[in-house]
Amino acid sequence: MYRSRTDISGRSALVTGGARGIGREIVRALNEFGANVLIVDLLEDEGRSVVAELDRPDARVEFFRGDVRDKAQVTAAFDAAEAAFGSLQIVVTSAGVVEHLPSNDVVEDGWRYVMDTNVDGTFWAAQEAGRRLARGGSVITIGSMSGLIVNHPQPQASYNASKAAVHALTSSLAVEHAPAGIRFNSVAPGYIATDLTVHVRPDWIEKWKQLTPTGEMGTTQDVASLVAFLASDAASFMTGSVLTIDGGYTSW
Repeated sequence: MYRSRTDISGRSALVTGGARGIGREIVRALNEFGANVLIVDLLEDEGRSVVAELDRPDARVEFFRGDVRDKAQVTAAFDAAEAAFGSLQIVVTSAGVVEHLPSNDVVEDGWRYVMDTNVDGTFWAAQEAGRRLARGGSVITIGSMSGLIVNHPQPQASYNASKAAVHALTSSLAVEHAPAGIRFNSVAPGYIATDLTVHVRPDWIEKWKQLTPTGEMGTTQDVASLVAFLASDAASFMTGSVLTIDGGYTSW
């Protein structure tokens, strides 16, 4: 019985930001568990390399080049997913950006870029999911522990504010869509080793490890495993939750 509750084979998913980093690993996890996946991303070469690596007859992976900041492109991506797979049962909003700047140095374009991607992009995808998913559907937004605490030593006010908004948005949508049987949960990763984080200042990385009780950064596989659980029936009574996965960082 329990194995069947974690089985998502035959289901279909849409993953924004699925061409690299955490999003790419989420695509890999969902596909390994048997789901069809449409990747929505602006990074076409990276996205198509994921398709070439993972696509197989019994669990398809396809790519759609789209910008989550543009509502019309998000709608078109959902149309493409339904055309390819017939219907969707899982939506993951993993597209996100960060800007490390003192708040006094943030300019309007930089602020809008972070908010338009992290907040607006999440909402447009979640809105389409709420309209299209049937009972039993699962929406997983990728928030951050940065939406719960203030990071140190790097300044990133716009990112922190955007991820707090993602958490609040997810909870609101969970309550709104609960009667329809569509679940909305958010995953809040701590410091995860990705292609992006390994290129930041080495002294920041060392400080992050010092401030994490486990003494290390997490992996993309850690996050993807949690997302796969939330996508399955094993998490059927979970909605409106923000699940922190941070090696104990926020537990100090």
